[in-house]
Amino acid sequence: MAAGGAHTATIDTHEGRLEEVEQARSALLLKLPNVAHESVPVGGGEADNVEVRRHGDPPAFDFDPQSHADLGPALGIVDFERGVKLAGTRFTVLSGAGARLSRALIDFMLDLHTGEHGYVEVAPPFLANPTALVSTGQLPKFEDDLFKIDGWDLYLIPTAEVPLANLHRGEFLDRRDLPLLYTAYTPCFRSEAGSYGADVRGLIRQHQFDKVELVAYTRPEESYAMLETLTGHAEAVLQRLGLAYRTVALCTRDMGFAAAKTYDIEVWLPGQGKYREISSCSNTEAFQARRAGIKYRPDGKGRAELVHTLNGSGLAVGRTLIAILENYQQADGSVVVPEALRPYMRGLEVITPR
Repeated sequence: MAAGGAHTATIDTHEGRLEEVEQARSALLLKLPNVAHESVPVGGGEADNVEVRRHGDPPAFDFDPQSHADLGPALGIVDFERGVKLAGTRFTVLSGAGARLSRALIDFMLDLHTGEHGYVEVAPPFLANPTALVSTGQLPKFEDDLFKIDGWDLYLIPTAEVPLANLHRGEFLDRRDLPLLYTAYTPCFRSEAGSYGADVRGLIRQHQFDKVELVAYTRPEESYAMLETLTGHAEAVLQRLGLAYRTVALCTRDMGFAAAKTYDIEVWLPGQGKYREISSCSNTEAFQARRAGIKYRPDGKGRAELVHTLNGSGLAVGRTLIAILENYQQADGSVVVPEALRPYMRGLEVITPR
């Protein structure tokens, strides 16, 4: 009897130790990034990224182009000071034609992606639980970049990728339904920990910004073709708006934690005299699906496999607004509204100072 009790106690001790080891192993695995695809350029940083293509020519001005950080306030449509008064640094107030332009961009992007590119529009929560953020790779490694709700086990979403890539968490998908394409507009919230001092002027780097996101669920053998397609869908927004851009393949060191391959789309900003990122389109392969438990059966029965998930900005609304202000500015300080947006702007053709 005593021997049996001792044996039971030994088993309990080992089982407790095993659970500790498994938890430590799981915590360690969650900090390991995705493996880069063989086609990704090997490099140590931004300088090693490879330009894939360019579209359009930067506008030629017969005057010195202004930055949006000067144009917006002069037009009375961007107010940095009141944003600081209301919420602190890296928050901004848009008003009048600025607020309308932002809303027009959201509607234009969603109409394009749902009407021509085949995405299903989703209106998700702007808060997410830890499980959702672990699934997409934000937790546990990047918790310092998130805003957590005090007293709640919830975070403000850093991107609509989080809810969209978790829509089918823990589900078996029907192979006949793949690919699944989703788009959503959401505000995004990021603490930008470690980025203080970078892009301190203007709208480039904000704690709160609007974005239209694209997410796709695909069969593994189709995911890299989908990456090209999804990137093309994001590029189409810039083409319709008449904005010059280039697309670059990120090198191994410059890619995000969850990505196996990423294209950045960079729009030309005359006020800075260079291209700046406006979209990042990635194939995460099975990285997110493995964490989220999203599977399908290739033959409709038999062994289950993980789907591949992809995501991309289609586009970042604030940075698109920046690009319009800077590329469509006139010598008198006014800004021409791109033709594609005029139906969404009640026919307004030129933004002039209020």
